[in-house]
Amino acid sequence: MSKKHPIIAVTGSSGAGTTTVMESFKHIFRREKIDKVQVVEGDAFHRFDRKGMRQALKDTEKSDNPNFSHFGPEANLLAELEAMFRSYGENGSGRVRKYLHDAEEAAPFKQDPGTFTPWEEIPPDTDLLFYEGLHGGAVSEDIDIARYPDLLIGVVPIINLEWIQKLHRDQNLRGYSQEAVVETILRRMPDYVKHICPQFSRTHVNFQRVPTVDTSNPFIAKDIPTPDESMVVIRFANPKGIDFPYLLSMLHDSMMTRPNSILVPGGKMGLAMQLIFTPMILRLMDQKRRV
Repeated sequence: MSKKHPIIAVTGSSGAGTTTVMESFKHIFRREKIDKVQVVEGDAFHRFDRKGMRQALKDTEKSDNPNFSHFGPEANLLAELEAMFRSYGENGSGRVRKYLHDAEEAAPFKQDPGTFTPWEEIPPDTDLLFYEGLHGGAVSEDIDIARYPDLLIGVVPIINLEWIQKLHRDQNLRGYSQEAVVETILRRMPDYVKHICPQFSRTHVNFQRVPTVDTSNPFIAKDIPTPDESMVVIRFANPKGIDFPYLLSMLHDSMMTRPNSILVPGGKMGLAMQLIFTPMILRLMDQKRRV
């Protein structure tokens, strides 16, 4: 953690909805005039580009690691990610790049989709670093990324909802067959249990969306449950300083479920994030100015 160079990290698995959280933070940054935000996408720290990952999957299919996936450390540059977090916390510097997901993202760089841009140094004098990806709270024998974020947030839909979101995204936006997406889900499961789930016990705040409609068979769902068809469980690792009466008064139909947890309607998730995180971010920026 660093008072002079704060780091906010949002961690969640593929299809969890971390991008939606990122949009909520953009509203906060814009409203509070925090203009110099260094955004880092976790995909940029994958070890392989799209073509290389396909080859790596083929190479490992018959090996002793048939569950090779982006969720595990072998497919990522976690040491480099930790070094970037450490360097930013110490002096506001670090090396970053972008992963170009589609033709629209790739066009300005005149590169193919599924490739990385060259590594670049983070510009000087940024206000804070905002990370969104798979491993913002990763810890292993060799690395401890979770120690660096000043604010670590988990986004964790219940597993059936997560699968529904991934199925719809990968089929409708990326052109994969349902069979291919299901195969990916199954292959990733060991790494999900070992490397993704433990991160959510290290987060400062967790958001877990729970649908209020039947998702018992996610593989036949025709659409994604809407925010109004869900509730969101918000859990605080340390509830000290959280103004629960204020949150309950501002978030209609919300309720306390445990001393450190609040339940809000799914449609109020964005508002809840702004109410919760705006004072936290302003506190980080005040500490930065004082230093």
